[in-house]
Amino acid sequence: MTLISKRTFLAGCALALAGVLANIMAAAHAQGDTWPAKPVRMIVPFPAGGTSDIMGRLIAEQLGKALKQPFIVENKGGAGGTIGSEQAAKAPADGYTLLLSGIGSNAIAHGMTPKPNYDSSRDFIQISQLIAGPNVLVVNPAFPAKTFKEFVDYVKANPGKVNYGVTNASSGHLAMELLKQTAGLNMVGIPYRGGGPALTDVLANQIPTMFVNQDAVLPYVKAGKLRALAVTSAQRNALFPDVPTVAESGYPGFSAVSWVGLSAPKGTPKPIVDKLEAEMMKAFRQPDVRTKLEANGFVVVASSSQDYARFVQSETVRWGKVIKEAGIKPE
Repeated sequence: MTLISKRTFLAGCALALAGVLANIMAAAHAQGDTWPAKPVRMIVPFPAGGTSDIMGRLIAEQLGKALKQPFIVENKGGAGGTIGSEQAAKAPADGYTLLLSGIGSNAIAHGMTPKPNYDSSRDFIQISQLIAGPNVLVVNPAFPAKTFKEFVDYVKANPGKVNYGVTNASSGHLAMELLKQTAGLNMVGIPYRGGGPALTDVLANQIPTMFVNQDAVLPYVKAGKLRALAVTSAQRNALFPDVPTVAESGYPGFSAVSWVGLSAPKGTPKPIVDKLEAEMMKAFRQPDVRTKLEANGFVVVASSSQDYARFVQSETVRWGKVIKEAGIKPE
């Protein structure tokens, strides 16, 4: 082949490749423009009625209004959220299956043994972190400690004698493990299948204490049925303005918040991801939505896709270290 014919051949290849790429880009943008053309399934990997379910339904409502198609919540509970998350990871990456992702199933679970049959960073595209909220250290009013310092002093004076409720691989579970490691506490975890039964036993003084999500525990604290000693966020929570943070109570840097976001199976077309990211950020920055969430003690994040991906990875590494040091095994 002569030099001229080679150049002609390469130029032709370049033009053909450019045409193929242009067609691919046009098809992708067209897919983003026409999506959603039918109802979208949102897997919430926990039973109905809890904080995750409420958040999932709020997201579905906002997306349904914005995108003019039903977003249908499917509760797929079990194994700390990993069953539903695995189903979402294996779903077609066409934009019609989404996952309500969170700290337990998408970060903590990867430090447990056995590990789940999916990898949050490899198998999902993170769309947006939506909210974060602290856990609250509560005790039954009969417990001797009335402040966080008194709690720490009492536990240290009674090593191995104070029980606490724990739902395996939950944010409250890991918050207590982090507190034990940070403050040097020797306590005994009593396993429960869910946060509800554990909280019931704290209310009945069958066990004296546990960490609980702020929205779930507020009514009992207001009614005097539980005493709140500390919150796990870096700053005080608006629902508990008189309750100190663990960080300000002698353990600087302590933070253990629960969080929720939206994810999609890896391979979901970028125009669809971009549209979801934009709509989520827009919805969760609306004054009425923000006010509703903040009234329940949540901090509205509404992060970008890239920021959420980095956050999930950092949380996975962080809690993996805590789990390894604690030697936590599944119950």
